[in-house]
Amino acid sequence: MEFMNHAHNSQGLLRHLAEAVNTQSQLLNDDELCECLCNALEYCISAYRKGRKILIAGNGGSAADAQHFAGELLSRFYFDRPPLPVVALSTDSSVLTAIANDYGYEHVFSRQLQALGVPGDVFIAISTSGNSPNILKALAQAKTQELTTIGLSGHSGGKMKDLCDICLCAPSDCTPRIQECHLVLEHALCACIEEELFGSQRTS
Repeated sequence: MEFMNHAHNSQGLLRHLAEAVNTQSQLLNDDELCECLCNALEYCISAYRKGRKILIAGNGGSAADAQHFAGELLSRFYFDRPPLPVVALSTDSSVLTAIANDYGYEHVFSRQLQALGVPGDVFIAISTSGNSPNILKALAQAKTQELTTIGLSGHSGGKMKDLCDICLCAPSDCTPRIQECHLVLEHALCACIEEELFGSQRTS
């Protein structure tokens, strides 16, 4: 099979990689973001030490991020240790479709929070635009139940920024770049939560 326009395709691929690397490199140079990330970590660690849990939600690619994040905490990240309680609110198709059918899609996360959230839990909301209606409604619900709210969004933070105790805003307005930054931030949180809570028990 002969590939056409090899040079053109290579340039496109390299441009994509360069944009991803350049955007993620800005994370280290954003003092406000780094401070917010440290505060988010402290909220998560404090919740776990008090016997609370993390609930996390997003739509589309952000739903995949929510499930990925939950998997790393509940199973393991770098090393074997006890599981951590975390719930991705985008995983149960029966629950999602029931709520969407009975109440509307904007309620799919807030309804679950109403049932599962307790004061002291952490709710992590992921929205690249910061304006997803079901995420905004969930953040409002979390506030009424005295949950700590952490947002992951794009450059502006959108409407969700004012509803979050902390909002981690990726330095981009491009959805793929935002999602890539979110994964880096989520992995950083997973690694440091694990190390802080169980590092002294690490055997390998």
